[in-house]
Amino acid sequence: MPRSTVARIDLGALRQNYRLACEHAGPAQAMAVVKADGYGHGIVPVAQALANDAPKYAVACLEEALAIRDAGLRQPVVMLQGVHAPGDLGLCVRQGFEPVLHSHHQLAWLDQMAARPTFWVKVNTGMNRLGFLPAELAEVMRKLDAIGARPGLLGFVTHFACADDLDSSMTAEQTARFEEATAHWPELMRSVGNSAAHFIPGQPMFDWSRPGIMLYGGSPMLAKIGPELGLKPVMSLEAPLITTRTVRAGETVGYGGGFVADRDTRMGMVAIGYGDGYPRHAGTGTPAAVNGQRIRLIGRVSMDMLAVDLSNAPDAREGDPVELWGPTVGVDEVATCAGTISYELLTGITARVPREYR
Repeated sequence: MPRSTVARIDLGALRQNYRLACEHAGPAQAMAVVKADGYGHGIVPVAQALANDAPKYAVACLEEALAIRDAGLRQPVVMLQGVHAPGDLGLCVRQGFEPVLHSHHQLAWLDQMAARPTFWVKVNTGMNRLGFLPAELAEVMRKLDAIGARPGLLGFVTHFACADDLDSSMTAEQTARFEEATAHWPELMRSVGNSAAHFIPGQPMFDWSRPGIMLYGGSPMLAKIGPELGLKPVMSLEAPLITTRTVRAGETVGYGGGFVADRDTRMGMVAIGYGDGYPRHAGTGTPAAVNGQRIRLIGRVSMDMLAVDLSNAPDAREGDPVELWGPTVGVDEVATCAGTISYELLTGITARVPREYR
């Protein structure tokens, strides 16, 4: 019999979060970002759950776009990282994918195509990862006209660097650069809004927003957790208590003896560890829950198990499910304790943990 470690995925909560994104997007439409295996939730079940709501999906790469098609879904799929070889453009034509082109060599590939896909152009307004600088856009448009590719251009996208920080002026500066850079082509669509942008008062969202982490219940904002933003947790990560014992005052727990009991402490071992994707750097004090009672981790997370202090849950017994994150303990809380973000935790759950959907 397999262990009962599991990631339970609430697809109803996913749909609620998508609809909240649509409310915050205002007149803009929202393309559902399902990259990185649906942020660890399973790209196919996530895309299928949103099929009646989302008019468009967004992924990072071709493999993810093909997974959506293989599931029988026909909505357009935006490929945020564009294409990595000229032949990929032909596949985009046949499959209805919309690559985001961000470099001159990708534009040159268009010139080699007899049939061309519809596509977007990335504008670098300050993130400085991918995209054309605003001063380059006029030349880009001239090049597209020269090769006859302009009819396939859907519009422009950019990406915000600091939208999670309401005290930063950078989002407003990037928005202004983007508006100025694209103003000469008002007939084309525009997209700027990542998850965080949905929560910035007065932020223009233009034609398409791109909600990602918020769909899965994680907070995109600094110093906020998902429920504070009206988001529902989608993944509940659970694992069973496999033993309990009393650690005597002065005894240590786990590798390195990093936890030393200052009093007799009832301890439990939980069948999950960093081999399942639970963060190794989540140290003593990281919250968990059992039977609705919040408890804490103690000692160092091992590959296959971790220890918890059961002082706040005196009735907990072997076999009881422990919530590592979910409705009682937010994934954002765990991420803070581990010195990371919820994006990394959700996408890091390994294939050893089965997903169960409801």
